[in-house]
Amino acid sequence: MTFLKAEYVRALALKQGFDRVGIIHAQPSPTLEAYERWVSAEMYAGMGYMARPDRLARRRDLNVIMPGIQSLLVVALDYRTLIPEAILTDPARGRIAAYAWGQDYHVIIGERLKLLAAQLASETGCEARWYVDTGAILERSHGQAAGLGFTGKNTMLIHPRYGSLFFIGEVLLGSELDVYDPPFPRHNMCGTCTRCMSACPTGAFPKPFVLDARLCISYWTIEHKGEIAPELREKFGNWIFGCDICNDVCPFQRFAPLSREYAFAPITPDRAAPPLAHLLAMDEAGFQGQFAGSPLQRTGVERLIRNACVAAGNSGNKALIPALEKLRKNAAPLIQPHAEWALARLN
Repeated sequence: MTFLKAEYVRALALKQGFDRVGIIHAQPSPTLEAYERWVSAEMYAGMGYMARPDRLARRRDLNVIMPGIQSLLVVALDYRTLIPEAILTDPARGRIAAYAWGQDYHVIIGERLKLLAAQLASETGCEARWYVDTGAILERSHGQAAGLGFTGKNTMLIHPRYGSLFFIGEVLLGSELDVYDPPFPRHNMCGTCTRCMSACPTGAFPKPFVLDARLCISYWTIEHKGEIAPELREKFGNWIFGCDICNDVCPFQRFAPLSREYAFAPITPDRAAPPLAHLLAMDEAGFQGQFAGSPLQRTGVERLIRNACVAAGNSGNKALIPALEKLRKNAAPLIQPHAEWALARLN
């Protein structure tokens, strides 16, 4: 049997602009049992798709996704860019998670993986399929198996020299390679540190290495489609899309390199932390004008204004009261109770 050269495959991936590449034999995730315990505990909140039997079957056996799979390429692409902390923490602004400051990573990484998969399929005659946060694949776990880092107590994939601000993508390949990468040499490097767990304002980490999405700011501001739980709102601070707290406080994050990809940088600081007054008055056209092509598009204008109302209630800024009064009376049903809550806080 002729094996594809891993060195050649790695060179192709790096040529596409990825920062790091790991290549492993296609096997189930080494943390599959932990994931299934997490599902059994219903910590996936409203993300029912994560517990669907067909999705679980794919995670247990990658052949369900792609029959005949032999190898798995896991790639990493750094996304860290810099915005002054004074802008991000300004209570008059709504804060967006750093991964969403620029263009949608699904598109940026997807285009590169598509080209890589096509080239590998052409040269091997085998099927190649790519994913970037879109398939039933435990990406971080496979990333650790491929040597890209260790799983931290905040459940993030962390590399001691690169932090955790990097995207992950995969190519599933129906061909064996001559050599495979070893897993990251340390199962965990957190030691006794619990900064991420202590810093989480909602207590979303019931124990190390376990995230309860039912308490996660990212879940509530991105995935959840209904009302935000009233008992959690005052803990959200000025976060309006996602949350970076458990990343930011990690000691390894000080080593995170700046991204070489300009598409991940915000066009203006307002793409990272837009003024709440602007968000509360935003319509569909304004939303598309500011956030088209970014990860925020999946949330839509109504949910973004819902989140902005919560941030406004936490801001202490009484200048936002007129805008909130207007939303309380005339906004969509999803927004109105959040505007009322914010008004009660500010008054």
